Amino acid sequence: MTFSASVIGASGFTGGELLRLLTEHPQFEITQATSRKYSGRSIGYTHPNLRDLKLKYSSPDELESVDVLFVATPHGVSMSRIDDFSEASDIVVDLSADFRLKDPQKYDQYYNGHSCPELLEKAVYGLPELHREHLRSAKLIACGGCNSTVTLLGLYPLFKTGILTPKDTIVADIKVGSSEGGASGSTSSHHAIRSGIVRPYAPIGHRHEAEIEQELGAKVAFTVHAVDMIRGASATCHIFPTKQNLDKPMIWKAYRDSYQNEPFVNLLSGAGGNYRYPEPKVVAGTNNVDIAFEIDERNNRLVVFSAIDNMMKGSAGQAIHATNIALGLDETLGLSYRSLHPTGSP
Repeated sequence: MTFSASVIGASGFTGGELLRLLTEHPQFEITQATSRKYSGRSIGYTHPNLRDLKLKYSSPDELESVDVLFVATPHGVSMSRIDDFSEASDIVVDLSADFRLKDPQKYDQYYNGHSCPELLEKAVYGLPELHREHLRSAKLIACGGCNSTVTLLGLYPLFKTGILTPKDTIVADIKVGSSEGGASGSTSSHHAIRSGIVRPYAPIGHRHEAEIEQELGAKVAFTVHAVDMIRGASATCHIFPTKQNLDKPMIWKAYRDSYQNEPFVNLLSGAGGNYRYPEPKVVAGTNNVDIAFEIDERNNRLVVFSAIDNMMKGSAGQAIHATNIALGLDETLGLSYRSLHPTGSP
């Protein structure tokens, strides 16, 4: 069976990644790709890797009826047009932040409020490793942010198994690539300004904090640095647990019990060589997350490392994974990509 799909906001980085994945997916046919700015132009005009795609951008004001509608637009668009999107498709997969949070007050705190808070409880957070069963019947999927995704995947098993509790102190340090800023650019994204940087931004109160705390039920001190790469998000979480005498077998068991059947989770147990800890470069172009940890006994500190491709596991790949589940398909369809090695800055 073939499912029809539209991508709203298809000219951006995430929209282009969705198109790339959908063209290779054996059970999807792209019906429409919208862009207000590039309406009438070919897809290859903005995405040179998709020049062979015989499709032109159309206006987002004229939506076609499809089986699945993917929305890759800036924050605020989905909530303002959710009625139009739901009329065009039974399943809406939103890659913005519009429906990730359950508490409307969090939108007042981290964003500029919410225009349809009655829909927040109906949305399913789109990270399959956390919400697979809920995704099976989801009609409104809210994919997680890239920074929250890489952090959650590293920490979730430790909370699920009770090794960590809300009383523990957690400091998350995230390094991200320039693609996280989107295709539009800003004064801070010019090559002469951004090249070679290790720049803290939103060092406190980052919006993705709200997602992490919602999903874990615990506070996390969260700071993001922009670094000189294109794709990728890397999390180093420093945890000071109240529970004493943590040991490696206990921690590995928590990860294995939580992730042993997950197709896109790699646990770097006993890895050696240059790549014994997770690096975004190693997972670039894939829907994988690599996870490892170390125990610092002297300081009673557990350090958890995780790495993803922010364009894949942190956005488009996560969206396809969640949609496969919602449609009852093999979870890995359209996502079985291996990364390149060696390669330059991803």
